[in-house]
Amino acid sequence: MEKAEFEARWNRFEDNCRQCHACGLRDGATNVVIYRGSKNAPLMIIGEAPGGDEDVKGLPFVGKSGMLLQNLLDLYDIDESLYHICNIVKCRPPENRRPEREEIAACKRHLAEQFRLVRPQVILLCGSTAYEAFYGQKPTMRDVRGRWDSRNGYQIMTSYHPAYALRNEEMKIPFYEDIGKVRNKLEELGLAAPLAPLSN
Repeated sequence: MEKAEFEARWNRFEDNCRQCHACGLRDGATNVVIYRGSKNAPLMIIGEAPGGDEDVKGLPFVGKSGMLLQNLLDLYDIDESLYHICNIVKCRPPENRRPEREEIAACKRHLAEQFRLVRPQVILLCGSTAYEAFYGQKPTMRDVRGRWDSRNGYQIMTSYHPAYALRNEEMKIPFYEDIGKVRNKLEELGLAAPLAPLSN
């Protein structure tokens, strides 16, 4: 796809997201939260829904949990050109509640178009809601976390949501390890240069 065509499609995609009233979430949201990072990226990181900070700023993962995620991306030298961060739904649910099944279904067409445009090869699902929306079934996180699944040309891994890791100190290390696995997968597929060795 030529750059001009891509930008036109991307602009239509964003317009469709912002004009969408397929569910009731838009009426209570300040902003439609679409993405941050690169429009074309080998890695797509998918969370649950915008929270209060995200709703105000119009960007995903910019609150405390986003800071944890960003710190780990920086630690593993996964720079902005490599990732595209978004959520299953693009508008904040009231009181930061979990999005309902009908709300997830209403937003699915936007996420599908996002996939077609970004064309990631590696996907990190953050939390059980993202997993359930993607696979159509509720997970037992200890059974699915940190494992790779090859499906439809994608390499998919599920980890804890960073907000859950913040609330549960013992989950920070597994989340840290999973971002390392993502970095290794990007290298393995030739999508990112190897990390420079640590200097003495």
